[in-house]
Amino acid sequence: MNTPSKYLKLKNTIKELAHKEISILIVSFVMVFGIWLFIIISEAVVEGSTQSFDEWVLTSLRDMQNKGIPKGPLWLEETMVDITALGGGTVIFLITTFVVLFLILKKEYQSMWLVLAATIGGTLLSFGLKELIGRERPTVVIHLMKVTSLSFPSGHSMMSAVLYLTQASLLARIEPLRIIKIYIIIFALFLTFIIGFSRVYLGVHYPTDVIGGWAVGSAWASFCWMAARSIQKKRKI
Repeated sequence: MNTPSKYLKLKNTIKELAHKEISILIVSFVMVFGIWLFIIISEAVVEGSTQSFDEWVLTSLRDMQNKGIPKGPLWLEETMVDITALGGGTVIFLITTFVVLFLILKKEYQSMWLVLAATIGGTLLSFGLKELIGRERPTVVIHLMKVTSLSFPSGHSMMSAVLYLTQASLLARIEPLRIIKIYIIIFALFLTFIIGFSRVYLGVHYPTDVIGGWAVGSAWASFCWMAARSIQKKRKI
């Protein structure tokens, strides 16, 4: 191998290592920040210091004369109902099943276990945190859809962060073009945001429920990504 070829190979190796290190730093930051933010918000929720803010946001999205009518045209309410279903149990189950079967057919077993661990673990974590905090659903406005579980953190917000961000990271790993990678991540973030907003708009969650769900969901997705990467690295040794 001549000198220019050796130099080019070394340059590419350093570039690849730098890219991996940056990815690890970003994911680590998201995980730590998510955990920290969730702890801060959950403590404030338990103390009741967020209640006035939460109620103000909910009432600001409703008609001043009738709290059962949300602001905006009728189609917006219908759209929010459709969007919120994207973070519901049925859609989460269907998407997870489809993705798992697809990964089995592709023999991408490591990615399959990552999706299963992230989704099942996230679901159990969501239920556990709801029971631990024990916050009741908002009563300051009329709910625009039926809900039965506890309020904090928002399960829809948490699971949308877990599912869509995890799958976006998997797609981004196999996509060679940087612009497409960015598009995938931005679209996943947009889905996570709009699903969380729909929960507040429909009056079934406080804003801090949604923020808490985003925080712990992002942290859990980041943890699963790092765990999968660590397992993959050990197998290569």
